[in-house]
Amino acid sequence: MEFFRKENAEPAPKFVRRKDDITGDDDDHWRVEMSCGHTAGPGSLTGWCRSLLDQGYLKFHCPADVDGEKCGKEWSYQEVRRNASLSETEQRNFEEKLAKFAAKFYHDFKECPNCKSFVEREDLENLRVVCILCHSLKGETFEFCWQCLKPWKGSGVSSERCDNEGCKNQSLEVLANCKLKDLPGSEIKDCPSIRACPTCGRLIEHMEKCKYVICPQCQVEFCFACLETAHNPQASKRGAWFKFCAKPLALRQTQVPVWSEK
Repeated sequence: MEFFRKENAEPAPKFVRRKDDITGDDDDHWRVEMSCGHTAGPGSLTGWCRSLLDQGYLKFHCPADVDGEKCGKEWSYQEVRRNASLSETEQRNFEEKLAKFAAKFYHDFKECPNCKSFVEREDLENLRVVCILCHSLKGETFEFCWQCLKPWKGSGVSSERCDNEGCKNQSLEVLANCKLKDLPGSEIKDCPSIRACPTCGRLIEHMEKCKYVICPQCQVEFCFACLETAHNPQASKRGAWFKFCAKPLALRQTQVPVWSEK
């Protein structure tokens, strides 16, 4: 994958005596200057990038404050790996997470519960999946439920559940039971606090200062109130960052969008 491509000659780290632009610490220590020009210590750099991975972000970016806004410049994984001085365990953990996120980001993959290989679902409306790798690697036919990840029980096809006890769409459970909230500084009241991204289906909790959010998985910006993309001319009235949209407040979602690039 592109994340792990070996470069012919990686530039040597540039060490400077400046404050840590991630933590704000200004003690007299050597720190590394990143490609964006901001500086960080190995510990703070590792901690920040780990927090991004834990939130499901696929790319690393600089959080340094620039006149009240984040720098936002992207760092390559190679730069982070070099400057954060990752241990072998940390490096393996980072790369495993990046690989899984990349598989999920570019295609809809899940891990087969039998052979532990990543499998892509061809029919996005059918939860019954046949693992072709089980057949090729083990010479056996194995079917599992895309939703509960247990061996398939039931007959025919299904888009809702299999016959395994407890098989249910966890995302729909979250959407149905999340709290309602008033969007900050807004006239929009009783909005569901968690939404499924209308493009890729990732669940997102509203933590922003306005009604617009950017999905960390597909990077599409959308309105948390009406669920239209931010660039859709019907999404809002002029200057209505905190006001009602041209469209009404969307109710709780009862379906989770499935992202397909095909």
